Amino acid sequence: MHVLVVHNRYSSAQPSGENKVVDQEVGLLRAAGHRVELFERRSDDIAARSLPGKVAVPLLVPWNPAVRSELAARLRTERPDVVHIHNVFPLLSPAVLAACADAGVPAVATLHNYTQVCPPGTLQRDGRPCTECVGAAPLPAVRHGCYRSSRLATVPLAVSLSVNRRRWWSGVTRFFCISAAQRDVLVRAGMPAERLVVKHNFVPDPGACREGAGEHLLYLGRLAEAKGVRLLMAAWDEIAASGGVGVPLVIAGAGPLEREVTAWAAGRDDVRYVGLLDPAQCRQAVARSVAVVAPSTWLEAFGLVVVEAMAAGVPAVAAGHGAFVELVEDGVTGLLHRPGEAASLASCVRRIAAEQDRNQEMGQAARRRYEQGFSPAVGLERLVEGYRTAIAGRSGGGDSPPPVGDGNTGSRWGHPREQGDGDSR
Repeated sequence: MHVLVVHNRYSSAQPSGENKVVDQEVGLLRAAGHRVELFERRSDDIAARSLPGKVAVPLLVPWNPAVRSELAARLRTERPDVVHIHNVFPLLSPAVLAACADAGVPAVATLHNYTQVCPPGTLQRDGRPCTECVGAAPLPAVRHGCYRSSRLATVPLAVSLSVNRRRWWSGVTRFFCISAAQRDVLVRAGMPAERLVVKHNFVPDPGACREGAGEHLLYLGRLAEAKGVRLLMAAWDEIAASGGVGVPLVIAGAGPLEREVTAWAAGRDDVRYVGLLDPAQCRQAVARSVAVVAPSTWLEAFGLVVVEAMAAGVPAVAAGHGAFVELVEDGVTGLLHRPGEAASLASCVRRIAAEQDRNQEMGQAARRRYEQGFSPAVGLERLVEGYRTAIAGRSGGGDSPPPVGDGNTGSRWGHPREQGDGDSR
């Protein structure tokens, strides 16, 4: 099979689960003998642009005509069987859908978050769930400055959601949801259920499972409010005040709360902040964990670090909402805490650290769950099946960008517009 993968890569300064997923899927397909090529833009390249070029970037978010022309020409020349779209923000835009229609090549798209119904893709505002824009014009997102706490920065995303809704529905044959929990949210928001299929992310086998009880508890991910970092710090302070759990907390990652985390961890024996780790270091840190902690306050669409822990035979302590409820069987492969509650998180951490025999059993069960549902073999089968279905049921995406204010901003389908799993913008 000949596949062209379309992706706008997130900044290399911060960890991106979405970049990782794209790279792993490309490698998986190639290893299986499929021909896979890339059509990419990199957010890192924005810094090298001239001042006028930087100023123009927001204007390209709803529609980039140069991308349409370039991609359509490449598709006509190379004739791939299918195009797999991941992230199009900020440099690619939904113009990639028109390019696929121009060349008559079917497209599938992986939904790594909730950007089809929410401009920042998190269904969250000020640390709390928010659905104001779901099924309505995304004006509340602009009013609240939901993307990067800026009204100006939110405008291009809101415009793109409004004007490109029809193109997404007509131009994408299959949407891959990365969890059933995510699909349920999107179907309830009005997206067409017949085009939404669940295709979990897979995780490469790390090659070794945890040995022994583990050396630390681990938070591995972006240091951001939505990931529950402040909640974790509050819970750990409560644990420390009651005598600790006998092992330190290791925090690995980068993000907007890095300075706050660094200051909090400074001078403590029970906390180590280690910054960004390379892939080999990440695998090592996971395999040495008593448990991986994933306390996200937003509704995670997947939860890559939880499955990475499963692959290493390590249980997880995760928030009891979103995809985590689907990934972690409470008391069997890990523990679920009440979302947003530091006391509940602290209680689960104490329990998973104290009950060593049960911890070992949960780690073994987690590994079995990984083998059954998230291994490369399973991932390849579901990916290729999705491509074949799309090729059999191809559809077009129209000829030109819809005008701004097409009169349908109140549609029940909401508004298609990174952050994702995992996934950070």
